Amino acid sequence: MEKIVVSIQDASVRYNLATQKRHGLKDYLQALKRRELLFQEFIALKDISLTVRQGESWGIVGKNGSGKSTLLKLITGILRPYKGTVSVNGTVAPLLELGAGFDGDLTGRENIMMNGLILGMTEKDIRARFDEIVDFAEIETFLDVPLKNYSSGMKSRLGFSIATCARADILIADEVLATGDKAFQLKCEERMQELLAGGTTLLFVSHSSAAVKRMCQKALWLDAGEMRMTGDVGEVVQAYEGSGQSGK
Repeated sequence: MEKIVVSIQDASVRYNLATQKRHGLKDYLQALKRRELLFQEFIALKDISLTVRQGESWGIVGKNGSGKSTLLKLITGILRPYKGTVSVNGTVAPLLELGAGFDGDLTGRENIMMNGLILGMTEKDIRARFDEIVDFAEIETFLDVPLKNYSSGMKSRLGFSIATCARADILIADEVLATGDKAFQLKCEERMQELLAGGTTLLFVSHSSAAVKRMCQKALWLDAGEMRMTGDVGEVVQAYEGSGQSGK
């Protein structure tokens, strides 16, 4: 049996939402000092339990606001549960927002080095895979141009290329196929399939049921922060689409 790489047990995420509108920072700080701020508790995820084994591919489906991105942030460590436990065994490459962590004033070349280090690659690893990163992102002509002059598509290609060249144990992808043209989307899918064939674990969020079924073996359906169903991707997606929540 493959080792467990992600174990979530009865995890919940809670936010405190301000119930009063404050005009400016000064007004907010004064109200905070006088203890006049009122908050409403919002449960973004409730009692989530999930076990993911090495090499598995999981699709996470649900309508907007169901908690999909919150769950991914919980797994990456960006958020912590206020109740329950989250255990991750392995390196993680998070594609929560393509291009996040880039510096617009630095060149593409400089951003490759910086972003690679952020993702846990060594300088030696980055240099060894530098040509591969540039070739996949198709930015050879613009390599020494500041990133602020890149199009959104170029930034997306570069972000995806760096993250997937990091060869992490777990790839977390949130709507990565929603940006870029069809050719780029196809390259992304092919790259993720290659990583899966090499033993990488995939956690994949997409509003495209077809993409989820192509990429994943299993699926989790979230509804208003709660688990509605887990299991075979075909069965879960069929149930989700049948509920009318998928927008079809």
